Amino acid sequence: MTQLIDGKRISKEIKDELKEKVAELKIEGKEICLAVIQVGNDPASSVYVNNKKKACAYIGIESDAYELPEDTTEEELLELVEKLNRSPKVNGILVQLPLPGHIDEDKVIRTISPDKDVDGFHPVSVGRLWIGEKGFLSCTPAGIIQLLKRSGITIDGKECVIIGRSNIVGKPMAALLLRENATVTVAHSHTKNLKEITNRADILIVAMGKKKFITADYVKEGAVVIDVGMHRDENNKLCGDVDFCQVESRVSAITPVPGGVGPMTIAMLMNNCVETVCSQEGSK
Repeated sequence: MTQLIDGKRISKEIKDELKEKVAELKIEGKEICLAVIQVGNDPASSVYVNNKKKACAYIGIESDAYELPEDTTEEELLELVEKLNRSPKVNGILVQLPLPGHIDEDKVIRTISPDKDVDGFHPVSVGRLWIGEKGFLSCTPAGIIQLLKRSGITIDGKECVIIGRSNIVGKPMAALLLRENATVTVAHSHTKNLKEITNRADILIVAMGKKKFITADYVKEGAVVIDVGMHRDENNKLCGDVDFCQVESRVSAITPVPGGVGPMTIAMLMNNCVETVCSQEGSK
């Protein structure tokens, strides 16, 4: 029988563990504060920001919200980030993406101090990840590692195929799987013979941004499938990059959409926030 990998349950498990840890830190007199910056009022961004605030409240982290108007200049945003970098009260800084077109996202990400970069997007964080140094991990890939481990799925020695090479999922996912001693292939839009490659995968991670693209003929019998995609189907229901109905009966384990990878991203963001206490004390 196919195992449904329950991201809601596992993310709650992680948040409950963090809640205990935060309570212990408070007894030691250590508070954690996350600064969340949103520019404009994009509806999807507002939902994400509210979910992050709720998660902070649940585990006992203070969240400072900076809701800036759409016409905020790049200079004003960078000044705010620099101010938060200097603030001893603020442990983590999160700038909600995407930003309005007139603001250079890369410049903003590079301005956040690597010691407060809880999204794990700064080039220093990325470099630390690739050379195996301690640092903040990209939240979605880190969440996928936890999904696999807490579902009893062995990564060591497995052949893993990632479809997608984005800086947010595909590339850091490859680095984390290598850390776990997997053999990793990264496929992308220029890959030839995609089906041949995906049919070798013991663990297939799909982050390509194409609705229900992966059908049963892309998947090896008994494989584990992790679906990072999020779309609306013809009936306006949420679906992923994988055609779940076609693939489910063929695999040993699969993440549903919704309720799979999605909840893990915020859980791992909260984990990074808690980790700031240790990392910032170590750098003093």
